[in-house]
Amino acid sequence: MRAMLLKAPRELQLKEVKQPELTGDRALVRVTHSGICGTDLKIYNGGIPVQYPLIMGHEMCGELVAGGDGRFRPGTRVMVDPALFCAKCYCCHAGDTSLCPHGGLIGRDADGGFADYLTAPSSLIFPLPDSIDSEQAPLIQVAATCLHAQRRIKIFPGQTVVVMGLGVAGQIHAQLAKARGAKVIGVTRSAWKRSMAEKLGADFTLPGGAAAEKAVMEATNGKGADVVIESTGKLPVIANAISMARPGGTVLLFGITTATEGALPFYQLYFKEITLVSARASKNEDFPATIDLVAKSTLNLKALITHVLPLSELGSALSLLESDADERMKIIIAN
Repeated sequence: MRAMLLKAPRELQLKEVKQPELTGDRALVRVTHSGICGTDLKIYNGGIPVQYPLIMGHEMCGELVAGGDGRFRPGTRVMVDPALFCAKCYCCHAGDTSLCPHGGLIGRDADGGFADYLTAPSSLIFPLPDSIDSEQAPLIQVAATCLHAQRRIKIFPGQTVVVMGLGVAGQIHAQLAKARGAKVIGVTRSAWKRSMAEKLGADFTLPGGAAAEKAVMEATNGKGADVVIESTGKLPVIANAISMARPGGTVLLFGITTATEGALPFYQLYFKEITLVSARASKNEDFPATIDLVAKSTLNLKALITHVLPLSELGSALSLLESDADERMKIIIAN
């Protein structure tokens, strides 16, 4: 089969490799479409250590070839949950499979979707309805992480939710919060992303910085936002999120940051009694729920796709992602 092998940092090669063997309680999937994201870019650059050679890719869908615990027929279109867990440890027994210390990620700790075929545990395979086309299906993995995060907080109809950062995840967070009945304010420097968020249902959007804090206060009659979802992982934006939250409000830390120190308005955390909530990956149970939201058109994932490239151009796709081009959102790799 064909596979894009990462042989060392920034060293990709399209090669013919042996098709993975179907063993145990696993499923063999012919990959048709995959998405790329910042995690792939960090692996590609060497920022996330992996064992080489590696086939990256953790957002993928395809057709079941064999296995799958007998639940689906061969040829069934399926989505793959890439989050591996042991099902034996304390976290797994508590239902927190996303926190499994023995777990991993397909495409980082095991070969992933940038190939013609992959195998995965049968429990991580979910059927796709005809109403969801294969091109947008890889985005379900991203949306599942957003849904998992929002399931960890309370959002009530009529509340004000600010989404900081309107990349792919931020756009999905805005749609999910809107579906829960919130008044949604999107914040980003990009006018193009602000326009997209408004077309997808955000009540209004703002450029970042101090002006955004002032505008949020004005929009909430000086109270502040009930919930602020931080989707950039940047410390200055986290600080802005804390300042925008109302007394007794919630800040959801969704963006990933590796910073170990930085300036934050710590007194505000105390004085306003703000709840900080973080979220990591998703749980197995989040996938059927996310698939249902997409099938019912509650979530519009198709609008987030700006580029579709063949597997052989994965390197170009990663360069495009790295460039941070303004009118670039989700990049899909089609086999």
